Amino acid sequence: MTRHKKCGTKRQAVARPGFERRMAREEINELPLKRWQGPIHLLTRQQEIQDAIDHLHKETVLGFDTETRPAFQKGRSYPPALLQLATRQEVFLFRLAPIGLPGALRDILADPAIIKTGVSLSHDLRELKKIAPFSGRSFIDLAGEAKQLHIKNHGLRGLCAVLLGFRISKSQQTSNWSRRQLSEAQLRYAATDAWAGRELYFALKNLGEHYEKGTKTLSTTR
Repeated sequence: MTRHKKCGTKRQAVARPGFERRMAREEINELPLKRWQGPIHLLTRQQEIQDAIDHLHKETVLGFDTETRPAFQKGRSYPPALLQLATRQEVFLFRLAPIGLPGALRDILADPAIIKTGVSLSHDLRELKKIAPFSGRSFIDLAGEAKQLHIKNHGLRGLCAVLLGFRISKSQQTSNWSRRQLSEAQLRYAATDAWAGRELYFALKNLGEHYEKGTKTLSTTR
């Protein structure tokens, strides 16, 4: 298991009420930049994957995301190269090219007792199912929850700005995720996206409880 460690991250502030307008790009760019600073596990070997899965089965809420090599030619596409799952304390990155989508990992995605949360999940799930079929359960798309609460920003970066008061970098979004050796910047970027999804889940839950609507059914386990 390849591990990349930095200092632990602090719990983020809860959501603030009053989001009836869209936060402009210029406003977002003025916010402080944050990224995941905790442990990152890059997984490619069977035993380390199984160890990670055993650990993840103990969780109740996971931040979820995937990364895919961009296609710059019309009609060309690539399968997801990386699948990220974040707990409160660490992030697990599964490289899909060498391992595919193992049954143990599909079990996590299909487990109704584990909430998987992120933004624009339908495309990610559709592409993952092309690698291996599975029944995705307990996935919560944060964009849909945000709309219910009248939040005008629906992307991951915009939601972080509105709900958590910081911005995340998207500089690595169009980098080559299929390269043999991922850079430290790519690993940190991928981990940040999954971590942010989990943080936003709890921010939206808190905001939903404040208004007593929208996200009342979301899990309360931090």
